[in-house]
Amino acid sequence: MTTLHHHIRSLIFLCTVTLCSLQTDQSAAADDQKILTGSWVPADTHQIDWQKLPRLQVRHSMVSDARPQSGVHQHNYLAYSGGKFYLMWSDGPGVEDRVGQRVSFATSRDGHQWTASQYLTPVPPDSGPDSPWYGTRSNKGMRWISRGFWHREDQLLALCALDEAAGFFGPSLALHAFQLDRAANTWTSAGIVAENAINNFPPQRTPDGRWLMSRRRWDYRKHGVDFLRGGVTSISDWESTPVLGSNSELSAEEPFWWIADDGTLVALFRDNRRSRFLYRDPGPGRDGDHAAAI
Repeated sequence: MTTLHHHIRSLIFLCTVTLCSLQTDQSAAADDQKILTGSWVPADTHQIDWQKLPRLQVRHSMVSDARPQSGVHQHNYLAYSGGKFYLMWSDGPGVEDRVGQRVSFATSRDGHQWTASQYLTPVPPDSGPDSPWYGTRSNKGMRWISRGFWHREDQLLALCALDEAAGFFGPSLALHAFQLDRAANTWTSAGIVAENAINNFPPQRTPDGRWLMSRRRWDYRKHGVDFLRGGVTSISDWESTPVLGSNSELSAEEPFWWIADDGTLVALFRDNRRSRFLYRDPGPGRDGDHAAAI
């Protein structure tokens, strides 16, 4: 089972880097720290025969259809808790992240038959269908963005970002949490998790017992990417650690991190300067010594 898990995780990583390269020219030491290794990986990774990769048997099930309303469903996250699957997504008018966008959810016992979707978040402030800015990109209206489920102790929290809908992102950006009421199958506000922050994936617990998640500020193109570490004493207790070079040597986007088999942390970033490289951080969120992306 461990071997299967390892190969599946490698497959997911391979699919991520199909059209990208890894930049490892900063030092010989960096070149030695190969991310993609294994007996099945050729010395020249460009020679991987993608047609020979294992194919998983799947069955597709429709959860919610945005087409009749000419809307958009995206940023979907899946969790399993209390004998149910929970699915959440950004649910908005027109295309991605316009004024009035909310977050919806649905549940399922088997992953195939789903309940009718319901709204998880309230209408964003002054940005409902009666707003003149509804369905537009404007700093005069707000939007919710789905950011994933956080299993924290015995709680299931849904994380949602709220900001102005003009670009990415608005100056009032904040990451909020909504707590599940299992009996009523509803969500109530649990407060702000972090001001001036949007994550990509919900926090995961690190070997030292603290939680870790990526952070982009509202003006992250200027300041770069950070990692938030903490979340133990309260959902809003975090220390922010910058990734050095993420605003100067690359334009870091879509941060993703995981815990390697030896317990170390590794992070990847897309470079939005169209270099076609993925950058890696060999120690995201570690104390004191801030890591630089390479």
